[in-house]
Amino acid sequence: MIGKSVLITGCSSGIGLSVAEGLRDKGYRVFATARKGSDVARLTAAGFESLQLDLADSTSIRVAVDDILGRTGGTLDALFNNGAYGQPGAVEDLPREVLRAQFETNLFGWHELTNRVIPVMRRQGHGRIIQNSSVLGFVALRFRGAYNASKFALEGLTDTLRLELTGTDIHISLIEPGPIASRFRENAFKAYQRNINPDSSVYRDKYLQMEERLTKQGPAVPFTLPPEAVLKKVIHALESRRPRARYYVTFPTYLFGFLKRVLSARLLDRVLNKVG
Repeated sequence: MIGKSVLITGCSSGIGLSVAEGLRDKGYRVFATARKGSDVARLTAAGFESLQLDLADSTSIRVAVDDILGRTGGTLDALFNNGAYGQPGAVEDLPREVLRAQFETNLFGWHELTNRVIPVMRRQGHGRIIQNSSVLGFVALRFRGAYNASKFALEGLTDTLRLELTGTDIHISLIEPGPIASRFRENAFKAYQRNINPDSSVYRDKYLQMEERLTKQGPAVPFTLPPEAVLKKVIHALESRRPRARYYVTFPTYLFGFLKRVLSARLLDRVLNKVG
């Protein structure tokens, strides 16, 4: 795979940065993108080919893709859709525009970027698309409704795309991590502070508990793994002759995947209501 090109979104920290570093070390030509110019400058200083790409901005997506294709001579071997954030808050406390913003970054931007890349992969006759979903793409947890919805929608869109790409040499995989050490909670807390008013909510006491979890130093839950755990799955999805449709990461993902298969909806709700 030496020299194979891969575009990665959300490389400022966490999973995106870990995967960018790991693939570069394996000889891939990595295009590491980030939303903020300061992060792009830092990635460039670290030796990456880095570009600004804001998933909520169609112009930013188009410019970044055109730039990358100009550098590669019109080819791209792989796309790792990763850039996302979590918007905490009870469903009844989510204004329409806040839910829309969650989908703009976590779904619509991924969709637009993927649709710009697929024709390139069709022309060259091959490609790999990897979607970094979540355990919350197939089970829901309280006060994470916006994020849950964006990941459930991503999984449905990805499953459909996988069926439509049957017969091509373009493979698409979902990665479904549970708790991973990253800045995800830090960024989620900022989104919570921007968009949720706990004092006007019937869930005020629950929000106080949630704030403790979001601001806790170190892992907030058991079985948290480093982002390198995701890197291993990405490598398999990139290099296997028959990549899987789904890759579980972390014990909670395996556990909830099993429980969803064997429990009734009512019993599963009891379990999920004890989490978070």
